[in-house]
Amino acid sequence: MVPAVLLGLAAAACGLEIAWLVANLVATLLGFGTAGWEELGAAAALAALVAVLGLAQERAQLALGEAARSKLRQAAFAKLLALGPGDPRGAGEKATLVVDQVEALDGYFARWVPAAMLAAIAPLMIAAALAWADLTSGLILLGAGILVPFAMAITGIGAAQASRRQFEALQRLSGRFLDRMRGLPTLVLFNRQEDEAQALGAAATELRQRTMRVLRVAFLSNTGLELLAAGALVTIALRHAGMIMAPGGHPDPATAIFAILLVPAFFAPWRAFAAAYHEAMAAEGAAAALAPLLPAEEPAPGLLLEAMPPKVVVTFTDVRLGYDPARPPALDGLSFRANAGEVLVLSGPSGAGKTSVLRLLMGFARPEAGRIAINGQDAMLLRPEELRRLSAYVGQRPHLFRATLRENIALARPDATAEQVEAAARAARVTDFAEGLPQGLDTLLGEGGFGLSGGQAQRVALARAFLRDTPLVLLDEPTAHLDPGTEAEVFESIRRLCAGRTAIIASHAAFARAGGLGRVLEIEAGRVAGLPRAARV
Repeated sequence: MVPAVLLGLAAAACGLEIAWLVANLVATLLGFGTAGWEELGAAAALAALVAVLGLAQERAQLALGEAARSKLRQAAFAKLLALGPGDPRGAGEKATLVVDQVEALDGYFARWVPAAMLAAIAPLMIAAALAWADLTSGLILLGAGILVPFAMAITGIGAAQASRRQFEALQRLSGRFLDRMRGLPTLVLFNRQEDEAQALGAAATELRQRTMRVLRVAFLSNTGLELLAAGALVTIALRHAGMIMAPGGHPDPATAIFAILLVPAFFAPWRAFAAAYHEAMAAEGAAAALAPLLPAEEPAPGLLLEAMPPKVVVTFTDVRLGYDPARPPALDGLSFRANAGEVLVLSGPSGAGKTSVLRLLMGFARPEAGRIAINGQDAMLLRPEELRRLSAYVGQRPHLFRATLRENIALARPDATAEQVEAAARAARVTDFAEGLPQGLDTLLGEGGFGLSGGQAQRVALARAFLRDTPLVLLDEPTAHLDPGTEAEVFESIRRLCAGRTAIIASHAAFARAGGLGRVLEIEAGRVAGLPRAARV
């Protein structure tokens, strides 16, 4: 910010000298001075310098806004990645936060902050210069400047409220649009496209109306500023006109002209501030949405793994976890032990807490009470990313990106060699169907894995798990929505994946619940089925 402010002050100082030179030239034309070509040349040179300083100031402000946006976007995106699936926001809302909301802060850093600093310093410098030439005129300008913040504060309160509502409407519209675009085939299938188009139109109309309210309030603030400027100009002009009409005439006509010329220069920083004021109001609305992602104090970092353990033992001891105080806890005193190399199948009805166990082991949630140990050590002392280093996860609906099959598998370990990626593909039987694709593993997939069946996408997810080669495997309903034949093939790949590793599998599948993969642990209402509710202290 410092270069932009210094350049603005330099331009204001040059403007003062230009006003003094022009005042002497005009006084000379009226027969009251001796200014000549030298003053005219100096004024022209200073005007060129002001243009250069203005261009440099604009570039400094653009660099300031770009740097601020980059830092904020990185911080917000990093926090969203850290929250992972535990964040309840929709995909559209997240995209709006890191794109539109951060972009809305550009004007705050690039224009409003430098303008606010210049509005606080430059008018004082100009009023002091005028007071040196004519004390009364300088005091008149200073008095008008004192009234400017009051005039802007009256409209600023309404502008802040209107801007906050406008950004809420923008966030709703952006999130809804992205979510509906992702679900466009479903909307067409149920003939809901016209209804959704009307709903989007209504949201767009609401945004337009709220935007116009913000602009109306901004125009009111400009009106108050112009009235003060006109009042100061008229007061100074009447004062010097009275001196000119006096019997002895004006003692220094050049000073009178100088005082009148400085009125626009005095209010120019305020005009720039008012023009950028709506940027601050827009930024306030955007910052309100971004604030939860940018806490003032980050929690103390956890521990790092010294080395990847070859085997892990997972122990839950009276673990409790709740998401909403108004609802029963997800885990209510759950205790179990998964030994090294053992496959533990978590079975139970939906909502029993199976997925919550996996979230805790991946660092996406923290227990309210109890202890989670890995190899006898408190797992919650590790950083969440270190917990995720220990495990390979396969969910119900793996997300495939618009990339090649090879790139989608290598996502699990970017430093893996081509041979390692192909070995993981073979282990998960991805090569069984990849050989029939036009370019094999180098075939480009559509967004969301378009072009592959559910079973094929699940095999790609298993290939990622094979490639990670971690001592802990976490699977959440890995065969959900698969037909029996594909389910059997996927279970065979899962059996090979779990061999020699500690595995925790949440599954409703009959094969898994019958002990076809390993020991089965029935969970009900957040605890082991059949055990009494744990006593509360």
